Amino acid sequence: MHSIQKITPCLWFNGHAEAAALFYTGIFPNSKIGQILRYGEEGQEIHGQEPGSVLTVAFELDGQTFTGLNGGPLFQFSEAISFQVNCDTQDEVDHYWNQLSEGGPPEAQQCSWLKDQFGVSWQIVPTILLKLLGDPDPVKAQRVMKAMMGMKKINIDEIKRAYAG
Repeated sequence: MHSIQKITPCLWFNGHAEAAALFYTGIFPNSKIGQILRYGEEGQEIHGQEPGSVLTVAFELDGQTFTGLNGGPLFQFSEAISFQVNCDTQDEVDHYWNQLSEGGPPEAQQCSWLKDQFGVSWQIVPTILLKLLGDPDPVKAQRVMKAMMGMKKINIDEIKRAYAG
């Protein structure tokens, strides 16, 4: 029996929930589209959506379930919420950075942040970065912090060089 995830992030889109789910499932391994629910005529005076258009899309990204909701233009994404993608290698960092930023705004944010074409914020984080930032030697940790603050996409070799001094 498949259990339902206790907490599922719901992402509010303006008509692009299915396109976003397809985009994301094409990037992450072990991903899939689940149930797609559609708007009906009932409640149209409230929701204002075309009957038959996508209401919600359930999708899974590497084991994490999400719901995409086509709720209209009322709400937009902001950097107040982002999704962290933990990466073990530079190849992984490069893959997720390049794929997720495709079609998004050209200006990347600082310290591993980017926005995708749907306005969703992501942090592409090498797992070693957190380890080095948490080093008990404050001098080493601060060198890593300084190096990170000067980067957009994190370069693992540069972080290691900063750590080593």
